[in-house]
Amino acid sequence: MSEEPGLLLDTCAVIFIANDSKIDPQASQQISDAAYDGRLYLSPMSAWEIGIGVAKGRLNLPIAPLDFVERFIERMSAKLCAISPAILIASSNLPGSPHGDPMDRILIATARALDMVLVTRDEPILRYSRNGHLRALAC
Repeated sequence: MSEEPGLLLDTCAVIFIANDSKIDPQASQQISDAAYDGRLYLSPMSAWEIGIGVAKGRLNLPIAPLDFVERFIERMSAKLCAISPAILIASSNLPGSPHGDPMDRILIATARALDMVLVTRDEPILRYSRNGHLRALAC
């Protein structure tokens, strides 16, 4: 079993990967390695964000949101991480000056609680990581 940390994909990373969009080559390799080693994770909150994005017309998918998420999980050998009450409460009391978006705060709290690296392109999250509050991988 690998000693490397799990990778938690931000919703934007899920969409970029699913659409075969260009991502950073180093991040791509780390994501592939994590998938191979069983260390790639998706938050149920990303499924919610995908669903709400489609419902509000901000995200267009070729298939239904649930099918999109389920196919992504299968294709990438990803696992769903648990969202506990402790994580949800921690998301409301993060150190420093975290992202204001509630879903991103939940992803940050999840990565911190489960000792994972959050894969994202979201600049406020990356800045929060540079301030030492989170391990993140820019994609």
